[in-house]
Amino acid sequence: MAWTILVLAGFLEIGWAVGLKYADGFTRPIPSVLTVVSMIASIVLLGMAMKSIPLGTAYAVWTGIGTVGALIAGMMLFGDSTSPVRLLCAGLIVAGIVGLKISAA
Repeated sequence: MAWTILVLAGFLEIGWAVGLKYADGFTRPIPSVLTVVSMIASIVLLGMAMKSIPLGTAYAVWTGIGTVGALIAGMMLFGDSTSPVRLLCAGLIVAGIVGLKISAA
């Protein structure tokens, strides 16, 4: 169950990263509120997951999901670069997340 909570926390991290872009420096009220709610929920869930997942593993997986998710969201929503090097680096992050999950089992 802790891994499910951690993955959900990671997805919420993607949500708040994208929300920061839409909040436009917290000048847009609705995106700003949704961003802050997503931030709080993400941190709370991360803390819950850390009750049974080692600190370094949980934090690395959480940030990895957020990083790769934000990268993909940026490509899909904002026209960020889809260069082969960026995609390769994202793949390496995913490989690291999988490696941490396997080693924590």
